[in-house]
Amino acid sequence: MNVDAIDALLPQTQCTRCGYQGCRPYAEAIVRGEARINQCPPGGSATIAALATLTGMPALPLDPAHGIEAPRTVAWILEEHCIGCTKCLPACPVDAIVGANKRMHTVIATDCTGCELCVAPCPVDCIVMVPDAQDLGGPRLAFGQEEIVQLRQRYAAHVHREADRVAAKIRTISAKRESLKLSTGASTLADAILRAKARRTTGEP
Repeated sequence: MNVDAIDALLPQTQCTRCGYQGCRPYAEAIVRGEARINQCPPGGSATIAALATLTGMPALPLDPAHGIEAPRTVAWILEEHCIGCTKCLPACPVDAIVGANKRMHTVIATDCTGCELCVAPCPVDCIVMVPDAQDLGGPRLAFGQEEIVQLRQRYAAHVHREADRVAAKIRTISAKRESLKLSTGASTLADAILRAKARRTTGEP
């Protein structure tokens, strides 16, 4: 079995309901024989049937331990309660939430996959899941191949941006540590505090 071929049939919501950290890890687990093909609630019976055809495995009913097949939903931010903490931004695997620190956030409904990963990080519980209305044009149907490709691309872009963000944060911390070391001779803030306390104890300036 081919991981790429299996991954191509998964809906790319990266919702983790299958028990793995994204669609590709789930595909890899299927190839290794560690997971069955009926663990993807967003894909539902259509994805199970497609995977059964590809892999030759039996088309089992969706495993209820991983969720149920249901109409698509999207995240909705109760804007009057949003504190602009930005905790939901990195949680969204397709960057469907826009906002800035201490500014009101909002969800781009047409980009939301309904993965629900943004709900738990919100400290004020202002994110709820609502029926998908595709901006009042009617709910979207099951994940089609064109949408799957787009979502995979959006997820790849998200992962790249997050890696850049983390790398930038590490560079900033490293620069601050180096500046601290040059100005005080200490390699960490804790070291600098200890040195300052020692100087006060000995009466050094």
